[in-house]
Amino acid sequence: MKSPKTKKVRIILSRKGFDSSSGMYPSPILPDGRIISFPIPDEGDKDRYSRLLLNNSKTTYFDLLKELGINNFNEQSTCHLDPDIYWNIKERQDNWKGAFGQINAAQTHLENQNVTINDVFLFFGWFRNTETKNGKLCFKGPDMHVIFGYLQIGKIYRNENINDIPEYLKEHPHYSIKRRSNPTNAIYVAKDHLSIDKNYPGYGVFQFNKLLKLTKDGFNRSCWNLPSFFRNLNISYHNLSHWKEDYFQSTYPGQEFVVEENEEVKNWALKIIKESHTKYSLP
Repeated sequence: MKSPKTKKVRIILSRKGFDSSSGMYPSPILPDGRIISFPIPDEGDKDRYSRLLLNNSKTTYFDLLKELGINNFNEQSTCHLDPDIYWNIKERQDNWKGAFGQINAAQTHLENQNVTINDVFLFFGWFRNTETKNGKLCFKGPDMHVIFGYLQIGKIYRNENINDIPEYLKEHPHYSIKRRSNPTNAIYVAKDHLSIDKNYPGYGVFQFNKLLKLTKDGFNRSCWNLPSFFRNLNISYHNLSHWKEDYFQSTYPGQEFVVEENEEVKNWALKIIKESHTKYSLP
């Protein structure tokens, strides 16, 4: 008897968090390896940096910004908490699970690439390591693109089914009236468990290790050290000219890079998840 055909799993490299145009600083990798992606500022959203908690402690994201010398914000500054995959960043409703919203050209790109249930977002952003010096946290080392979390799609909500959304998702920034009035708006909700390894949840954040670093040592952060099996695959917004002799030149400012379905890429992503998953991902 033939075994049932496994549903495809594609990987999307999704750029999120502070960048050179929004936030204008790297996000920190803490001395203990925790990767903290600062959500971009957004005056139209409700979440405040001063109310987002660092791993359920009394330290807020605003406290962390100040300690790092990032003085662009005040206690009333609001942000776009998306992807929302750090469960203990604030108080949660029952049955909460990770979610990610997209809109406008970036969402149209995902639609055109037929991104759907079971595909996996690997979220990456601009990061630097930190150290404690004279009792104060400060940045050290080079700028890097680093993968900080993931989400495997279990459900997609669009305008036509937005009224079916669970209660906890009504706090998500892409459920705002402003975004719901946009026909391109979509919210991707995580599966309960990874379809490719049910020992792991369908979303989570990572503890830093070398597998997560996209940037090639000694190069600009947009110069990546991708495994060789990526070379002959289609990566949206890229072509063969992006493969240089020593590195892969990722494009900017694209947000969603959809990788052609490939078993080696899927196993690469699964290895990252299994070896980087952190206790801070789930209650």
